[in-house]
Amino acid sequence: MGVKSAIPHEVGVAEGAFAPGHLGELTRIIPFEMVDEALAQTGRVQARVRDLPSRVVVYLLLAGCMFPQLGWPQVWQRLTAGLQGLQVAAPTGSALMQARRRVGAAPLRWLFDLLRGPAPGIGTVGVWWRGLLVCAIDGTLAAVPDSPANLVVFAKHRCNNGGAGYPALRLLVLVCCGTRTLMDAVFGPTTHGETVYAPHLLRSLREGMIVLLDRNFAAQTLVTAIAKTGAHVLVRVKNGRRLPVLGRCGDGSYLSAIGAVPVRVIDCEVTITTVAGRRTGLYRLVTTLTDHRTHPAAELITLYHQRWEIETAYLEIKSTTLGGRVLRARTPDGITQEIYALLVTYHVLRLAMADATGTRPDIDPDRASFSIALNTARDLVIQAAGVIADTTIDLVGTIGRRILAGLMPDRRIRARPRVVKRAISKYNAKGTVDRTSYKATISINILTTPDP
Repeated sequence: MGVKSAIPHEVGVAEGAFAPGHLGELTRIIPFEMVDEALAQTGRVQARVRDLPSRVVVYLLLAGCMFPQLGWPQVWQRLTAGLQGLQVAAPTGSALMQARRRVGAAPLRWLFDLLRGPAPGIGTVGVWWRGLLVCAIDGTLAAVPDSPANLVVFAKHRCNNGGAGYPALRLLVLVCCGTRTLMDAVFGPTTHGETVYAPHLLRSLREGMIVLLDRNFAAQTLVTAIAKTGAHVLVRVKNGRRLPVLGRCGDGSYLSAIGAVPVRVIDCEVTITTVAGRRTGLYRLVTTLTDHRTHPAAELITLYHQRWEIETAYLEIKSTTLGGRVLRARTPDGITQEIYALLVTYHVLRLAMADATGTRPDIDPDRASFSIALNTARDLVIQAAGVIADTTIDLVGTIGRRILAGLMPDRRIRARPRVVKRAISKYNAKGTVDRTSYKATISINILTTPDP
């Protein structure tokens, strides 16, 4: 005869109509008081308590970013799944839509501005280089629904076979490379380029930072503006760009200038060797760190590879979190609300990961698995678990413990041929494409640039 087991399930949530307003264990990073202050500061507190108080709607918007494959009524079901025994509302899809419009984007933007920045206690491996906080700026595109309202603001991109299926927005973020936490963000129509949006991020730069940039951001005006903030720059420029030799350095680099900004130029040859062959490329890096004794060229070349952390952050947002899906909102105002909710959700996940790895200073935050953090957070939302902290403070939490139990191996040097990941046709145009990842060795040779 089978034996039945009874497992008690207790949850601690807010009272009454506010009970569905939570984000599982992540509520500890975005507590009720913080959301209430965001609503108060932006004038979005409800006039009377209804089935969908504004605080609950904010948490609904954040939870929606964790379940992008679901419609809003199903997201509501996840928020209330762990509230057995409590009387909760059962709003229609129309009611949820009206509630989201009532709250608007302002509270989400307020939360992002409050939370954004490097993770607290970031004295961990890989976050700093020679006393400088390592950051990066780059942009990406995000597809939005092909609705008449969105098409007024967001344009479709041209492709080889005509126009793209969906309009897109341009998103630029400033990322702390070591923890991939978001320090700032700006977004808008793709009719403006990356160098138009980038100056809006300069408000978050300061002395004690080094910003890594790709060739699109090597404009004289932008480099000058960044230098005025006190932050340092390490940017790749085109190999043929004319930069006069004003002085030689002992490590093979040379002194020059971009406009009125003194810079140092590093020309190098990087060779990647795998069992499949060898590939060599020429690179030119420019930095405002002009002393080769305190900031050697070889270390700067290695440091520049950290710029790819921002690409990984975009992968985590667009592929792991959204699953490659188009955003939900069918109006520009809704898109603004959804993007800020997405940025807040990603950032608090990254904060939870930084909190976990911060308890082990010998561990590089790169070893924390974003997939484990996201899926654990989803589970805890459905269970309504960890919403209100116990009297005993748990600095790591369930998310942190699962991250530390499933650390990825130390990053290895690997290379993979660059191919189209999502081609228009499933058929290869020319034979078989090699998609194998190979173990690689990298050799760096600093080149001496001849005088003009």
